[in-house]
Amino acid sequence: MFINAYDMARFGYLFLRDGRWKGRAIVSEKWIQMARTPGPANANYGFANWFLNTARKPLPAAPESAVYFVGNGNNIVYIDWDNDVVAVVRWIRGGDALNEFLAKMLTSIK
Repeated sequence: MFINAYDMARFGYLFLRDGRWKGRAIVSEKWIQMARTPGPANANYGFANWFLNTARKPLPAAPESAVYFVGNGNNIVYIDWDNDVVAVVRWIRGGDALNEFLAKMLTSIK
């Protein structure tokens, strides 16, 4: 699937709003809660491409409740319910780059 940054942000916003778009339920809140629950094989994985921030180990700068989706080329949709933020980051280098970006972004909105 090829998708631009604007549509990636809309996808993230749908989940930030617990599956509702313009007041209409598109995805059930129950499904979203299940997707945000760590799986038995790996505590950092939810459903499919849901990456969880369990114990803040993957992303120490972000709240534990945050999730993110990672696509080819490190195209990322970050969803943060605690700070009411969706961020799309494209082609970011690996390693700690995402955490460094999030630390700067979250500091700037405080």
